[in-house]
Amino acid sequence: MRSRAGRLAGAMAAAAGGDSDGDSEELVLTPAQLIHSLEQAWLNEKFAPELLESKPEVIECVVEQLDHMEANLKRGKRGDLRVSVHHMEIERIRYVLSSYLRCRLVKIEKFFPHILEKEKSRAEGEPSILSPEEFAFAKEYMANTESYLKNVALKHMPPNLQKVSLLKSVPKPNLDSFVFLRVLERQENILVEPETDEQREYAINLEEGSQHLMRYRTVAPLVASGAVQLI
Repeated sequence: MRSRAGRLAGAMAAAAGGDSDGDSEELVLTPAQLIHSLEQAWLNEKFAPELLESKPEVIECVVEQLDHMEANLKRGKRGDLRVSVHHMEIERIRYVLSSYLRCRLVKIEKFFPHILEKEKSRAEGEPSILSPEEFAFAKEYMANTESYLKNVALKHMPPNLQKVSLLKSVPKPNLDSFVFLRVLERQENILVEPETDEQREYAINLEEGSQHLMRYRTVAPLVASGAVQLI
């Protein structure tokens, strides 16, 4: 089993979109930075129209950090104000973690054929957008959906109508929807697609700390790299 420090280092790499197993020097993530990484992943997942890359290292470290905090609370004095404050912080973190995981499950249920197809066509070495547990859930959900459609509707229809393509039937994520974002790292020459036929494609610079309303498709790579934060 990896040490706690090793998992924190892996979480730092995962939060930054890097590879914790590479030759680059590992950066150790403090508990405060770990919770901040969870909150960033939560907001991005909450406001992105598509399912984002899974953060299993961050989740694992947050769960371990919560266990560590609860163990410390048991040693505290009853009635101590600090114990109550720490207990509220634990509940806040649990809420963020639960909301993040629930948001991902909702997207998997909504877009499961497209998510599984994307996972199937993923190049070797490319990070997965699903954790092993989410992948198993998505496959089971698709199998159950196909079985339900067949038993309830399709078997009662004419033979030429007894097949249905879930890829064609289930809507895709709307990558052209607009999102609010905050720039964390300055970006230059970001191409913006025109809104009307009379307009032309143009490039803009995104200054650090600035906030924008932009088409998600345009900033999706920046969200994945951590250069911008959805808000």
